[in-house]
Amino acid sequence: MKSFDAIVIGAGQAGPFLAARMVEEGMKVALIERKFLGGTCVNAGCMPTKTLVASARAAHVARNGAVYGVNLPGEIAIDMKVVRARAETVTMNARNGLIGWFAGMDGMTVIYGHACFEGPKTVSVNGETLTAPRIFLNVGARPVIPELSGVSDIDYLTSTSIIHLDTLPRHLAVIGGSYIGLEFAQMYRRFGAEVSVIEHGPKLASREDEDISDAIADVLRSEGIDIHTGASDIAFTKSSDGITVATDSARIDASHVLIATGRKPNTDDLGLDAAGVITDKHGYITVDDRLATNVDGIWALGDCNGHGAFTHTSYNDFEIAAANLLDGDDRKVSSRIMAYALYIDPPLGRVGMTEKQARASGRKIMISTRPMSRVGRANERGETKGFMKVIADAETKKILGAAILGIEGDEVIHGIIDGMNAGTTYPALQWSVPIHPTVSELIPTLLGDLKPVQL
Repeated sequence: MKSFDAIVIGAGQAGPFLAARMVEEGMKVALIERKFLGGTCVNAGCMPTKTLVASARAAHVARNGAVYGVNLPGEIAIDMKVVRARAETVTMNARNGLIGWFAGMDGMTVIYGHACFEGPKTVSVNGETLTAPRIFLNVGARPVIPELSGVSDIDYLTSTSIIHLDTLPRHLAVIGGSYIGLEFAQMYRRFGAEVSVIEHGPKLASREDEDISDAIADVLRSEGIDIHTGASDIAFTKSSDGITVATDSARIDASHVLIATGRKPNTDDLGLDAAGVITDKHGYITVDDRLATNVDGIWALGDCNGHGAFTHTSYNDFEIAAANLLDGDDRKVSSRIMAYALYIDPPLGRVGMTEKQARASGRKIMISTRPMSRVGRANERGETKGFMKVIADAETKKILGAAILGIEGDEVIHGIIDGMNAGTTYPALQWSVPIHPTVSELIPTLLGDLKPVQL
């Protein structure tokens, strides 16, 4: 049996950085990863997909160059092998960077294999037993495949496998109208494929307010994406040249099908019962406000704990754990203000409450909206789709939430994120002097237009 000061299972966006911090403190740490360092973000999520999004945007800009007085001869051609290779290069550079970083770190032992608990302080991997007083789980999540008629009879794609395509689908059917599915839908439409989005619910991006969801749908439809919401009885059958997707109201002749209906935590084969670790009905590991499980000495970080499914929330879990265990601090998950982005083009930046949530809270609220067509930078760039929206508490003057669907919305939202985290009132931000010409310069104007609303 090998003994360590700490064992980290899973090398996503929390575990490796926590392991490195502990090594810096003089601890002996084992980092166990069953596949690739970097987790979903590096290998199948943020880095490869946003690289693909950049290629798709380049194609879109080139195709519309004449609007800007830039005329290109002939049709725009997409080399999917080059597109794929570029994404793989970005992934491998990041993964190899982690490998090199850990290789030069005394006190760090990286083990590739499937870890399984034998008890609350012991883990088996590759036939060896490891023990440590502290064990951290950062095992991530994977695509979930719903039990739809005929799904087991077809060769479907997931968000993990589609990034390896090096040919262009004739017609991509995307099952699921949420964030992952919508990004791939627009991406492949811009590459040149016909694209249909099939969503069981009544609207796209269901966690958003209805006006945001409608605007997202408008953006996608304007690029020729076929959207089917409220779809039921979804079924698949093989056809002579692909896959037929049938719903209660549509029949789609697809060449490829992407299943993007959610993700589930990678907790079902860790032997959690042997350690006594509790999970909820969906398989997420139950943790307290400081990320500790019900078993003393075991923590769960990142996607597997159900407190955020993003790279930045996973990294923040590392920050919380490190601050509490190594720096004598007392940081909590509940202090985190949730923020995220949808990387269609234009992107959606989101923070805090939606309007629906704010109304349901019983507060007296104020709301302001502004179309991107009234933003100078958006007009100069010829990208005026979308709008800005902010919600504030009428009594405390604190900002409750915001959504910016529009050019650079994923960057502009940070001005509001920072203000909310600092506890700044909206009048203070209203009197800031922003840089012109930018999109962010309209934040003070947006805040100045806040008006009370009736609940």
